[in-house]
Amino acid sequence: MIPDLGAATGPLSRINPVAKLAAALLIALPLVVTIDVVSGLTALVLELPLLFASGLSARSFWIRTLPVWIAAPLAALTIALYGAPSGETHVRWLLVHVTDGSLELAVATLFRVLAIALPGIVLFAGVDPTDLADGLAQRARLPARFVLGALGGMRLVGLLVSDWRELETARRARGVADTGRIRRLVGMAFSLVVLAIRRGTHLATAMEARAFGADTPRTWARDSPWGGREWALVAAGLAISGIALAVTTATGYLNVVLGG
Repeated sequence: MIPDLGAATGPLSRINPVAKLAAALLIALPLVVTIDVVSGLTALVLELPLLFASGLSARSFWIRTLPVWIAAPLAALTIALYGAPSGETHVRWLLVHVTDGSLELAVATLFRVLAIALPGIVLFAGVDPTDLADGLAQRARLPARFVLGALGGMRLVGLLVSDWRELETARRARGVADTGRIRRLVGMAFSLVVLAIRRGTHLATAMEARAFGADTPRTWARDSPWGGREWALVAAGLAISGIALAVTTATGYLNVVLGG
């Protein structure tokens, strides 16, 4: 059973999702083109107020971010064992080559993954897909056809779990593939794909019949508000990026990997 993670109730929960998306992208941009310990650690420390302002409970935060806390150390371990060697060698065995350079790169990777992933998960905790679609169409000026199609697809994703359970119950009731776990898994996966295609076709037909694919400008039932709070969050994301780059440049640790 999927645990109830609860909704985010902090100050950030009332901010336009487009502002959250912009802030997350601004934070991630310098960390994507650089890899060093100082920039990642600086960004991670500066992100703490945003993490606390999300309003997530401790339990919800750790459950939502658990995959990140598992993936980040594993990525760092891989870099430490197989990263580009430089400096003093500590361990060398077959393909494993642990050096000062690979260890430094591993720590930088750890902070980098955490600094990129944590804000994205926390900022979008509890975001309603409809609110995000309204914001992308009204504020980001994305094509309405693309936004509405993506929204319809996102709404159907949640049905896959219930479809899987219904398929499992129906096959058990009919005694189909009671033996052979692999055969049962393949059969159910194929049936799920067929159901998804049929539902997607019906959704596309229904949306086309309601003129969702028309080229005329659309009106929106709900306004997507944008004000001082949204600008403040975007400015915070820009400030985190700028400070992280300034600190790593001032300390001489700047390591640009774009195009390298």
